Amino acid sequence: MVAHFDAPEPVADLPQLVYKLNCLLPKDIVVSDVKAVSETAHARFSAISRTYQYFMATAITPFNRNFVWRYRGDLDYKLMNRLCPVLKEYTDFTSFSKLHTDTKTNNCRIMNAEWTIEDDVHVFTIQADRFLRNMVRAIVGTFVEVGRGKIDEASFRRIIEAKDRCQAGSSIPAKGLFLTDIVYPENIFL
Repeated sequence: MVAHFDAPEPVADLPQLVYKLNCLLPKDIVVSDVKAVSETAHARFSAISRTYQYFMATAITPFNRNFVWRYRGDLDYKLMNRLCPVLKEYTDFTSFSKLHTDTKTNNCRIMNAEWTIEDDVHVFTIQADRFLRNMVRAIVGTFVEVGRGKIDEASFRRIIEAKDRCQAGSSIPAKGLFLTDIVYPENIFL
């Protein structure tokens, strides 16, 4: 996660600020770095891309049970991966957006989407310039239906083109979803 704040004057010792913040914060929150940025920089609106990962597995361990969605059954991950590039062909993702939000547009530019396996955990990674509320969970839920053989490529395209949330798959549980990267333009850093 990234946050920004305005200071009345430049902070002289950024590593010392990191240390002091970590002394004050609860133990489950850690500040890893503080960087000086331009006055116009904004943690949310200056980002040029974000990457989310969704973790799911058929077997849960005591170590991952809070961070992975357990899925029962077999999925065709090869087919799911073959359909990932289809997402890059579209910009309007209304079919994967939570209904009745205050966004002005449902347009996003997806730069990358893929399924990989890490230690028996299937990971969906998606990078875009922005995301809609519930978008990643709805996309993964739709891919689960693809993996079950219930949705083919033509149907997947029709779901996106319908711009209708009711056409897409169910939103899967949030516990497997993580924001893993945010990219900012270099010119905002001082």
